[in-house]
Amino acid sequence: MTETKDLTLLSIGAIRFLAVDAVEKAKSGHPGMPMAMAPLGYLLFREVMRHNPLDPSWPDRDRFVLSAGHGSMLLYALLHLTGYDLPLEELMRFRQWGSKTPGHPERGHTPGVEVTTGPLGQGISTAVGLALAEKKLALEFNRPGHPVVDHYTYVLASDGDLMEGVSGEASSLAGQWKLSKLIVFWDDNRISIDGPTDLAFKEDVLLRYQAYGWQTLRVEDANDLDALRHALKLAKLDERPTLIAVRSHIGFGSPKQDSHKAHGEPLGPEAVEATRKNLAWPYPPFVVPEEVYRHMDMREKGRAWQAEWEGRLEAYAKAFPDLYQELSRRLSAELPPLLEEPPLFDKPIATRAASGRVLDGLSSRIPELLGGSADLTPSNNTQAKGMEDFSPDNPLGRYLHFGVREHAMGAILNGLNLHGGYRAYGGTFLVFSDYMRPAIRLAALMGTPTVFVFTHDSIALGEDGPTHQPVEHLASLRAMPNLFVIRPADAYETFYAWQVALARKEGPTALILTRQAVPTLDPERAKGALKGGYVLSDVENPQAVILATGSEVHLALRAQGLLREEGVHVRLVSLPCVELFEAQPEAYRRAVLPPGLPVMAVEAGASWGWGRYADRVVGLDRFGASAPYPEVYERLGFTPARVAEEVKTLLKKA
Repeated sequence: MTETKDLTLLSIGAIRFLAVDAVEKAKSGHPGMPMAMAPLGYLLFREVMRHNPLDPSWPDRDRFVLSAGHGSMLLYALLHLTGYDLPLEELMRFRQWGSKTPGHPERGHTPGVEVTTGPLGQGISTAVGLALAEKKLALEFNRPGHPVVDHYTYVLASDGDLMEGVSGEASSLAGQWKLSKLIVFWDDNRISIDGPTDLAFKEDVLLRYQAYGWQTLRVEDANDLDALRHALKLAKLDERPTLIAVRSHIGFGSPKQDSHKAHGEPLGPEAVEATRKNLAWPYPPFVVPEEVYRHMDMREKGRAWQAEWEGRLEAYAKAFPDLYQELSRRLSAELPPLLEEPPLFDKPIATRAASGRVLDGLSSRIPELLGGSADLTPSNNTQAKGMEDFSPDNPLGRYLHFGVREHAMGAILNGLNLHGGYRAYGGTFLVFSDYMRPAIRLAALMGTPTVFVFTHDSIALGEDGPTHQPVEHLASLRAMPNLFVIRPADAYETFYAWQVALARKEGPTALILTRQAVPTLDPERAKGALKGGYVLSDVENPQAVILATGSEVHLALRAQGLLREEGVHVRLVSLPCVELFEAQPEAYRRAVLPPGLPVMAVEAGASWGWGRYADRVVGLDRFGASAPYPEVYERLGFTPARVAEEVKTLLKKA
């Protein structure tokens, strides 16, 4: 027992000083949190979590989310010591170009990192999606005596995480949904960058979480492993999610303990030396005793856990072959065959309504498809036929009501898609994408295939006025790397937009849909949307090109007709997705937009960004106005006559 205790303390010391030494060598980073929470990290990775360093993607592993991503060296030290493919040399290259140890954890970059974190509040909120996926998948596939989906989601959150509004939004939903396998540890160190947290954060957090429907517990000393073990035992006995407040001391053992100076900067050589003396750590930088490596190595245990699960899965396959095949397909992220041909759209229809009809067809073919909306379901058309509401009383329901919580919705959708077994989408108005932008950005950074359905896409919102009419949003979203922004012109382009979004595995997609009805295009030509852009209406020897997106494609078609009557011949290109078009071979792009032909872009949004293609833009570089949408369009210059005149002006200058 004494030897085990000594090894435990020695291992905790190794975790602390790997963090201290890495931050010191990098001359950059956050040493204080890893020093304080090393005992919890040890407990989770060495005693509590079922994980396999040899296969970080094992489907039934427990998940750990470091929501306090600034303390990344805690996670890197734990991954290194427990046997993940993260050698000591990578810890010595902390925060350096090309290393596997970036300043904040990045999923897909470092083995064992579940979620990209750093923007506070995102980790805990995404973890709600991970826990929801586990709950739903277990209820859908487990059978008596065959628990093939059975794991926990653990989160380490900071004061800052719980200050951010998104964590409150997501935690409220977690409580309502009774996500009992979600266990959050709050690093209650009472220090922020500016100083003591009571400068701006005095609320009773545990009382707030009780109101959300959580079990709340408190551990008075982060170094008390027995108290932490007891809290974990209680957490696993409750049907609610659990928040465990762990009183800690930032920069534990250093001269800067309990100071904001231990948060976001190296301790400094003198303080590091003093800390080594205070904590009786005699080893030089980056030296870890061999007995610690032996004690912390989880590779054999991980291999055994996974082998035991694979044995259960084999028995499950024999008992329930159809369920096994379906679960295997879902976990492989391979969708069933999609509809190849669109439904018939025989009259003008808003693309949001067309999207709803497309979802009706997809929902019955793709059982893993989960939908939701931030309290705008009738407007977003996001609840497909046959999608029942999810609730604790109907956990197999596939439609999620997020309430007016766009930000949490985005993060939870990301968690659902990261977990595996589901493809999740959610809807709101395009203007409210501002509320969820951090989650969209992290989806793009992680390469998560979340589908964001944004309706009411322009000044055609009409009477609701400029507060709800998006102007800058399209340009802003297109500026984000690895995000496909698709603004279809009609129902058929909308059908193909969904095909692109669901086929995409390496990043998120934003579908930008109209409120108002628009005419339908030729369905065969609309297949060009699969390439991001295509020639919709051509002429012999075109003098110019009109490039348009969304509802403005129909405006451009009428302008093309006016110009034809005057003997001016222009090609019309529909460009629903710039990013997908840019991914096409250069020969195709040059065939659609021949070099040397003057180009005019038309879009009821900010003109910024169209300079890459267009010599002139009919756009909107002001806010809209409240009035019926046809009048708004006309008064702001979105008319066939104005587009035709702008083309003639362009040709005069060419």
